[in-house]
Amino acid sequence: MKKTLFPFSALLLATVSAWPAQAQDAITVPSAEELDEAANQPVAERIVNEHVRRILQLDDAGPRINAVIALNPNAATEAREAEAAGLPLAGRTVLVKDNIETRELPTTAGSLALEDNFTGRDAPLVANLREAGGVVLGKANLSEWANIRDQNSTSGWSAIGGLTRNPHAIDRNTCGSSSGSAAAVAADFAWAAIGTETDGSITCPASVNGIVGFKPSVGLVSRTHVVPISSSQDTAGPMTRSVSDAAMLLNAIAGVEEADAATTAAEPHLADFTEGLETASLDGVRIGIMRNQIGNHDGVSSLFEQAVSDLREAGAILVDVDYQRHPDLGEAEFTTLLYELREEMARYLQSLPDQNGPQTLSDLIAYNEANAMAEMRWFGQDIFLMAQNATSREEYENARSTALRLAGAEGIDRLLRENSVDVLIAPTTGPAWTTDLVNGDNYSGGIGAGSLAAVAGYPHLTVPMGAVEGLPVGLSFMSRQWADHEALKIGAAYERARTVKLAEPSFDTFARRVGVR
Repeated sequence: MKKTLFPFSALLLATVSAWPAQAQDAITVPSAEELDEAANQPVAERIVNEHVRRILQLDDAGPRINAVIALNPNAATEAREAEAAGLPLAGRTVLVKDNIETRELPTTAGSLALEDNFTGRDAPLVANLREAGGVVLGKANLSEWANIRDQNSTSGWSAIGGLTRNPHAIDRNTCGSSSGSAAAVAADFAWAAIGTETDGSITCPASVNGIVGFKPSVGLVSRTHVVPISSSQDTAGPMTRSVSDAAMLLNAIAGVEEADAATTAAEPHLADFTEGLETASLDGVRIGIMRNQIGNHDGVSSLFEQAVSDLREAGAILVDVDYQRHPDLGEAEFTTLLYELREEMARYLQSLPDQNGPQTLSDLIAYNEANAMAEMRWFGQDIFLMAQNATSREEYENARSTALRLAGAEGIDRLLRENSVDVLIAPTTGPAWTTDLVNGDNYSGGIGAGSLAAVAGYPHLTVPMGAVEGLPVGLSFMSRQWADHEALKIGAAYERARTVKLAEPSFDTFARRVGVR
């Protein structure tokens, strides 16, 4: 599927006035020297142009990472103005996952059903970003409908954006659903990106693409004007190349917003999340090691043991924590998500300024059936169909209560309390698998415990801890509700203590890179 196109000549007009206003495949990409020679160009504006040049060379051509769906034609101007105004983010570029509304671009959730969803409004988190001086560079690709359409999906694919590729090995998967956000940051297409998570959709893509991802406590960031799955678990969060950058971006997007009731509880917990990160120490910090969640992948286990050693050398007190996933947690979560998906999707669709489009989940199902070749060539919509039939309020309320109890009070809260630890750690997930549109995703089993933080609505930070054959793997830090700042400080301290050299994106296939023929 062809990307949504905007005239890149408008974006770079101040730098390369000779660029024709035509489709991206025919644009001549300016050299770094040409960009550097632009007279008196402010730093932020020059960085916007560099990022656009890199997107044209690596996302739309060459290895075709396919992480960016559309670009904001006003980004260079906005960056110049934000820098001149001395705003906190000073014109830094941010790619926004395409299920979050921005005023200048359509918000599609990756589906052709919302291809023309120009709402003309900013989600409150985007308005906060702009107010802090951040610049919306464009929209990032995603797993369509945030990977909630079908159980046999391929992460990173959407009908609007096509398939996103992992910059570390372009035949490997990006995980979902914030696939484009993660791949774009790994490929240096922007300073940062914003992703969303219901369960693993920030942390898994961040881990396999070798970047930092932070899923904050639910309620810290408004969900208004974000295409939903679950009012219980959805949140947006930062995806960056360092913990300090994640904290800086979180400062910008967090805040109370009256249309999202979950944010009212966050007010006492809003802070300068960058404070103390540079000096944070691990000395005396008690860290719970979730040994049962390491899995049986030798490469991942080796990286994790080195991370544990680095933490110990930095002064942390390591405590083995015994956690066995409760067999009822997965079913209770899924029942919750099915009911909330049907309810929340209708509420969102009916809030759109243009009421000529789909109004309910049933409408989306009908649209997919009518456009099956474009929408369902690779996988179907069995989760949509199950959600359409999930109408029992009593079953939903029982499931939500069970899930919250097992993940929160009897999960993370109990583990922290009984072991007197400040944070829990485990590998985030395994290395990226080979992308297979025919057979779908192939996750490494038994690795990670991120569902606990997702279901409970608690903070979950993933920080790169190394790579297996050049394929990145992240280290997860999970803590109690509203302990976002503490988790970020511990993650930043680990980042400084880490002794493993991180992998750089190769923009090549895994097979070629490791010499397999």
